[in-house]
Amino acid sequence: MEENIAALSTAFATAGVAVIRISGDSPLEIAEKMFAPQGKTPVKDFEPYKMYTGTIDGKTFTDYGMCVYFKAPKSYTGENMVEFHCHGGVAIVKGLLRRIYELGARPAERGEFTKRAFVNGKLSLSSAEGLIDMINSESESEVRAGYGLYREKLKKKIDVIQDELTYALAKIDADIDFPEEDLEAVSREEINETLDKAESELDKILATYRTGRTLKNGVKVAICGKPNAGKSSLLNAILGYEKAIVTSIPGTTRDVVEGSTSINGVKFDFYDTAGIRETSDEVEGIGVSIALKTVKNADLVLFVYSAEDFNKEDEEILSGLNGLNVVKVMNKTDLADGKNNDVILPELKTSAATGAGVEELKRYVFERTVGANIDLGGDFLTEERHYDAIKRAKEKIASAKASVIDMPLDLSSIDIKEAWQYLGEISGKSASEDVINEIFSKFCVGK
Repeated sequence: MEENIAALSTAFATAGVAVIRISGDSPLEIAEKMFAPQGKTPVKDFEPYKMYTGTIDGKTFTDYGMCVYFKAPKSYTGENMVEFHCHGGVAIVKGLLRRIYELGARPAERGEFTKRAFVNGKLSLSSAEGLIDMINSESESEVRAGYGLYREKLKKKIDVIQDELTYALAKIDADIDFPEEDLEAVSREEINETLDKAESELDKILATYRTGRTLKNGVKVAICGKPNAGKSSLLNAILGYEKAIVTSIPGTTRDVVEGSTSINGVKFDFYDTAGIRETSDEVEGIGVSIALKTVKNADLVLFVYSAEDFNKEDEEILSGLNGLNVVKVMNKTDLADGKNNDVILPELKTSAATGAGVEELKRYVFERTVGANIDLGGDFLTEERHYDAIKRAKEKIASAKASVIDMPLDLSSIDIKEAWQYLGEISGKSASEDVINEIFSKFCVGK
């Protein structure tokens, strides 16, 4: 018997429609006391998955809306569920929720509806993480990556590998239980082949992690250079709108100005930093310090210098970027007279004023960070938790392979079981309660 929980499923803001969700053992009993159908069918006889119109009683007011009943186990949570679709006024939502709580339901906790779905076998833990990623997505690549997780693509691969480990364990158990059958020589060879296959499949998954993290988290690009190199103008040109203040006064940008855009469906965060130079101005000095930190934490650095004024300051800044992923960008090409064009060889030439070279810059930045021939519809490992679990499982498989060669098979069995447990953390088969609670706490109330 699960107690009834209730919450607003849509955003808590003035809107045309709001959806209030109730789940548990007896949500229909609450609906009977609040909903008056327009037709002749009483609430207790509602056909599941059919929308009914009528009035919703908030005790001190009445709203007109719709009600739908989801019968267990064919519901989102796997329990009996009711949804009220009412007008989205804040007072209406508050009043209806208050009435639902008076009738015995309690307020749902963050992610509790989805956690109940997990407990009732409606989705895996990794599927829930995919759902979180989709809800929080800001780019098409994040949506695709989240959807792949939600649709159990990773889980299905891991399930196959776990089945292989289970097969290896069965061979070991057979050898241990029936030593008189002289199965050991055959078992060791088969077990090694099975473990080799599992290890190879895990390697393939791990190899997608770097790109997967990029597709999920986006790419951080820092724009740096000396004052008046046209960094702010270049940021505005890349974004397609005015984000940073542009003046002819050196040192105008004192804090980091961030702007995001999508390139081929992938989110790119560009950071316009303060012009790097020696300064006696305390505020500007703080800006320069922040700029240097931003540059060090970026996935890619655009070193921007002016085509009309390359000097020792530029050289010093560029030398300080050694070891970083740097792209040299000659800006203000519309003002160039040719005298500085051969000082250093830029990878890119742009004019923020005219827009020349900006689209080429976007293409180049994408290829440099994501890849030229990347299949954005492919399967990628995106979660650090999954990466760590697979790495630990792979280490245990390697240990099992080493002991299979010339040690008692029951020692290999221990490593294989631990590898299986680590992989089970991904789907939730063997995840700790703390991990489960942490994941569902990332959802908002009503999800």
